[in-house]
Amino acid sequence: MSLDNAAPMKPLVLICSQDPEFIHNYGHILEADVFRFELASSVDDVLKLTVEREPKAVVLDCQPASATRSTICSQLKGDPRTGRLLVIALIAPGAQNQHFDLLKAGIDESFVRPFAPGKLLDCLRTKLALAKPGSNGIVNGRLLRCGSLEMNVDARRVRGNGHDIHLGPLQYKLLQHLLENPGKVFKRKELKDAAWGPNIHVEERTVDVHISRIRKELKRTSAGSVIRTIRSEGYSLEEAHAEPEPDGE
Repeated sequence: MSLDNAAPMKPLVLICSQDPEFIHNYGHILEADVFRFELASSVDDVLKLTVEREPKAVVLDCQPASATRSTICSQLKGDPRTGRLLVIALIAPGAQNQHFDLLKAGIDESFVRPFAPGKLLDCLRTKLALAKPGSNGIVNGRLLRCGSLEMNVDARRVRGNGHDIHLGPLQYKLLQHLLENPGKVFKRKELKDAAWGPNIHVEERTVDVHISRIRKELKRTSAGSVIRTIRSEGYSLEEAHAEPEPDGE
């Protein structure tokens, strides 16, 4: 493994939502890219955290019947301490009145659901003037390697033997955890905590399913590394030897 100097701290994005599924999905998407995130569940939370934590952006998950999101935007834009903060709204289809209220409140950008998460990431990078994956910016600063498997942590790009490896956010986090300590055996609980967080209930079998999907990508690209199953213990990532590793447990 090769680990370059640690990259600068990722920009913080504040998510205002009361939808656990939304928070879980978009939080992982942000963290798997070049961002960190924190949760705010009320108007008071947003106003307090924007001053205390100094995020680079606020993402408002707008419920169709709620008027509080335009109120949050208006208060943020009207406060000299937060007036220049990037504020993005995610709006339900058909909520035209809410969209108009947000525009009057000074919203910087809005997206109507459903939309590709990549659009939100591109918007954040562009408006915050961050380097895009593959550029010569800071996103190229941290690499992890094992065999011919390479992960650019900050660009969220994985390649095996020169071929792109396509992983979901949870699979990416699992592989990153294994790549940071090749040869080390991780229990399923450790991997679960690394990908989902310690306070999220996930069956251990779910970890197995995601590991299986990663294995298929490593095999497809001849990545030069394998995830081995250590019976009654867990998994480890190792450089591949002459004999190919069976894709199974």
